Amino acid sequence: MKKLLSLTIASIMLLSMASCSSGGTTTSSTAPSAAPSEAASTPAVGSGDAASGDIAGLLAEFMPDQMADGVVKVAVIRNLAAGDHTQQFLEGCTSEGTALGFVVDTFVTDGDNAKCQETIAQVIQKDYDGIILSHGEAGYTYDSLKPAVEKGMKVVTFDSVPYEGGDVNNPILEGVTSTAQEDFKLAELSLGSLIGYFEESAQPLRVIRAWMGPGVPPLDRRQTIYDQLVKDGKIKEVALVGPVDSSNARGGTQDALAALLPKFPEGQVDAIWGSYDELAKGCLQALNDAGRTDIKIMSIDISNDDINLMLANPDVWISTAAVDPKLIGISNMRLLAAKFAGEETPDTYNLDAQLVDTTMLDSSINMTNIATVVDGWGQETGVFDSYEWMAALKAAA
Repeated sequence: MKKLLSLTIASIMLLSMASCSSGGTTTSSTAPSAAPSEAASTPAVGSGDAASGDIAGLLAEFMPDQMADGVVKVAVIRNLAAGDHTQQFLEGCTSEGTALGFVVDTFVTDGDNAKCQETIAQVIQKDYDGIILSHGEAGYTYDSLKPAVEKGMKVVTFDSVPYEGGDVNNPILEGVTSTAQEDFKLAELSLGSLIGYFEESAQPLRVIRAWMGPGVPPLDRRQTIYDQLVKDGKIKEVALVGPVDSSNARGGTQDALAALLPKFPEGQVDAIWGSYDELAKGCLQALNDAGRTDIKIMSIDISNDDINLMLANPDVWISTAAVDPKLIGISNMRLLAAKFAGEETPDTYNLDAQLVDTTMLDSSINMTNIATVVDGWGQETGVFDSYEWMAALKAAA
């Protein structure tokens, strides 16, 4: 069965590929508000100090355009809620940026797409040299970032693919590197865990899909793996749940599943596939409120909150597939630095994924030390770091 699943995944990846032609001062803030009364309490955009000493000289040598005003400044915009997964991503960006002598300002827009677009527009008007955008939706990412590229800013995105017109069949905004987790592998690991858990059961397995979209690039990619398993008769989707408002992914999904569960007495559903951990957490709460332990959860993404919930509910939340969120931030900053230095950078860059079974965890494990039980977790070496100038900047910081 595992061999069959691997062949299925390989085929989908090939088809998908065929269809697609890293010390400054760090500040953290929420998105700037359009309302003057709110803006007054918001930390000023671009409020860091310039690099000094040897590193300033090196920055001027390696990144002369960006250092024309004496400082390399980066804005990191995260369009997700300010949970610990977000904080670790931002920590990866800021720690790596600081190590390279950059000033890094962060903006969290809580899944509010209007606020995200407004923040991007405001950042472009300021004196930033580069932008890292996380989780902008497909419908506006291209148009929002195009003025930045036209201004000469360097741009890297995470889970925000700037397809022209939001259409995956169109080209990505020229000059932008779009990064992602290995979403096909995340889906393969997560759904492989689901199928493997019920290996002795009759197929198709009865699954509730927790999802939101279309238009959310990582979830759209993961969906292709799921769809193929449905087509192959390995999974039968009995229901779809998700939030009405993406800024309330957890609560909205909880409400949706709570309303649905009475229609499925015990024994009618095998598992829930949580294509995103906030959705999985909403499902878990609905199951707990209903006293249901018969339905299992296999998910994607991980955080300290997830680990605690998995340990508290080991008979329900069976596994999750994930990438180290701090490493995602580190890799995005390294890619942006490479653009500053005039290096050739790819249009896309993906990070490897691992499976975390709840049985691997205990109360001593958290996102800081999870690498002790998950092979390959957070391995920085080789992740876009093979530049002599990068090593020189870090040595001087």
